[in-house]
Amino acid sequence: MQSIQNVPVAIGALVRTALVVGLLWQPPVATAADMHASGRHAAKATEIAEGRSAFRTNCAPCHGLTARGGGRGPDLTSGNWAHGGTDPEIFRTITRGVPGTEMPANVLDDAEVRAIIAFLRSLAPPAHAVVAGDPGRGRQIFAGSAGCATCHMVDGSGGRLGPDLSRVGAARAVAYLVDSIREPDKELTGGATDPNNHYGLPLPYDTVTVVMPGGERMVGVARNEDTFSIQLIAVDQSLHCFLKKDVREVVHERKSLMPAYPESALSASQLQDLLAYLVTLGPDRRAAVRDSR
Repeated sequence: MQSIQNVPVAIGALVRTALVVGLLWQPPVATAADMHASGRHAAKATEIAEGRSAFRTNCAPCHGLTARGGGRGPDLTSGNWAHGGTDPEIFRTITRGVPGTEMPANVLDDAEVRAIIAFLRSLAPPAHAVVAGDPGRGRQIFAGSAGCATCHMVDGSGGRLGPDLSRVGAARAVAYLVDSIREPDKELTGGATDPNNHYGLPLPYDTVTVVMPGGERMVGVARNEDTFSIQLIAVDQSLHCFLKKDVREVVHERKSLMPAYPESALSASQLQDLLAYLVTLGPDRRAAVRDSR
């Protein structure tokens, strides 16, 4: 039997242990499994700010600084989630990636992922204009009178001078598409990345001119470029590779090769038809169009 005089010592030890445990214990961080399948956890302003910072570091190279889409990643402000829009589904997309796409798995702790989701939730979907045009007429405009298919590819058919538009309906907001058609210089689309810098920002689809030693000039868009070389798609859509030491100059102009389409070239009704076609491009969008028929 323990003597009475040892009781205070035992109690003191228990108190000290309890204090240590209390100081070391931290509430568990919620994971995707803790999030309700249809709910969204309440985010604080500090968490949204942390998510914005984490997004710009880890996600902006593909999705753009404002999450409106980039050369490789879709628009994340539209409220349309091709791979699931609940918190657990977005959590899974970020951490595990999407097989068969350019979305990689990301090694981030749970708190960072939750903060990124909170930031994305804080981006209110823009008020898009209702696209009331005729997709069939829009497809004809794309392939014919507007000449879009000369430079842009859809599902393996078309030109390669401009961005591939096979999934543009899922990747871009309608307002962005309007600006790209009416004012293509306003915000240049990102394309390929520097092959020597995986985390670099995509090369923009701007006008690039390579000046030869004899003064000849070749105009096009850069497919790949690094310190020592450049691969150029010329306006005739032929591919050329140059060592920069062998040319006089490489000039980047912050403007698009795509011509502007004001109302004199593309009427308001034609624009609506073209938009109605473009928003159907993307696997999830095509399925939605089929289901609505």
